Amino acid sequence: MLNLVLFGPPGAGKGTQAEFLISTYHLNHLSTGEILRNEISRQTSLGNQAKKYIDKGELVPDSVVICMIRQKMESTPEAKGFIFDGFPRTVDQAVALDKLLIKQGAPLKGMLSLEVEEQELIDRLLKRGLISGRSDDQDLSIIKNRIEVYNQKTAPLIRYYSDQGKYYSINGMGNIEDIADRLIKAVDTLQ
Repeated sequence: MLNLVLFGPPGAGKGTQAEFLISTYHLNHLSTGEILRNEISRQTSLGNQAKKYIDKGELVPDSVVICMIRQKMESTPEAKGFIFDGFPRTVDQAVALDKLLIKQGAPLKGMLSLEVEEQELIDRLLKRGLISGRSDDQDLSIIKNRIEVYNQKTAPLIRYYSDQGKYYSINGMGNIEDIADRLIKAVDTLQ
């Protein structure tokens, strides 16, 4: 089973590149944001738990998120692997994910980190904001804060996966197809 974490700052192109990896390797996309929204809209027990935290402006506890991920993985036993997008965000979450995947007999193969220059991230997010209408992608101060928060939270995860020999830095600059080719070459070395 091919399990990957797709990592990168806001605007790095994770969603776009995830689609290439999904179609190339026939993987399932596990976006924690999508899982949370789905569980909440379906009013499941876990969704209701998560909603209580979200409604207070608090982060959903790792234990709840991991349980949702576990359930999602178990609901697709035929999957050839998973791309984790938006998770993990902290070392504690990475440790919990590792434990879950090892227990399932399919440890993480690697963390693919899209590296993009800050000005390019800003330009991409502003462009996305014009197209999507997302207000958080239209405000320069919010964009810069999101990038700074990412930079502060990322360093420990990079070290965590580097120490395991599972961190792969991918040049995220250039056109979509070239970036996809770099990711595919990295994934091919993992198999």
